[in-house]
Amino acid sequence: MYKASKRKVVPKENPKVNESIELYEAYLQVERGYSDYTIGNYLRDIKDFQDYLSSEEMGDILSVRSKNISRYYVAYMTGKNYSTRTINRHISSLRSFYRFLQRKGIVVDNFFSEVETLKNDKNLPHFLYENEIKTMFNAIDTTTALGRRDKAILELLYGSGLRVSELCSLTEKDIDFSNDTIKVFGKGHKDRYVPISSKAKEALKNYLALGRNELLMRNEKNNPEQLFLNFHGGPLTTRGVRVVLNDIVNKAADTFKVSPHMLRHTFATSLLDGGADLRSVQEMLGHVNLSTTQIYTHVSKEKIKEAYMNNHPRQRKEDFDE
Repeated sequence: MYKASKRKVVPKENPKVNESIELYEAYLQVERGYSDYTIGNYLRDIKDFQDYLSSEEMGDILSVRSKNISRYYVAYMTGKNYSTRTINRHISSLRSFYRFLQRKGIVVDNFFSEVETLKNDKNLPHFLYENEIKTMFNAIDTTTALGRRDKAILELLYGSGLRVSELCSLTEKDIDFSNDTIKVFGKGHKDRYVPISSKAKEALKNYLALGRNELLMRNEKNNPEQLFLNFHGGPLTTRGVRVVLNDIVNKAADTFKVSPHMLRHTFATSLLDGGADLRSVQEMLGHVNLSTTQIYTHVSKEKIKEAYMNNHPRQRKEDFDE
């Protein structure tokens, strides 16, 4: 007979979590009639998720600290090179587990209820090419306050690989011009120091001297601490940053799509293409696990392969067709 006490999938110091999982385990055994093998898979998937939450300091399975946790976890599993089948099984297991907890009134939210299963084996991050980056910079009018702000934003997203939430939470105190670094408050409530390029440093100084104060004067209510301000002098939001990037592309009269995270992907891929070691890139990106960073090595390899296929004469089919 199946004995629930033999499986311990969470630390003993979390009794409520442990009780909830044991209750779910009994439900799978008694009401669903699942085999020991199937139940074991369910519990291992839950334990994997609990371990991930612990490593990222995102709470536990009963008190998750982010509404976007499902997206983060799928990205994490993709970075670990889990197969599509394994990722989809984790999604299904966690969706069923949270549905059960909801019915029992133990939790309010099912973080995996709206998550779609993956269709492709591997979804590599999208990145921008160097000419596209140059097109964006050239489209910015740096004679205006907003233009100076936009250039500083683009320099930090592309030149330092910041997450858009990290960018929006920056204050002037976080910039250390003397050491060419900025202090970033990242995921898991962890601070890290990220280098800034000479061009980013110049763009930030121009924005602070000739842009931010002009924007701030439009705000008659308060004096925001945030470094980047919107048109009305209030704190720039993550949605506002996306609008800024779209406006830059529109002004460039180009058709490619861009997002803040694409610039982060481009930052990481450019560093690896230039010979940076994986550990350094991991530190700059603020990844807890090296496996999350390793996905960019796949992107880099794909770029090399694409360059070869498009440019080597033995691969250009039109040169050899008779």
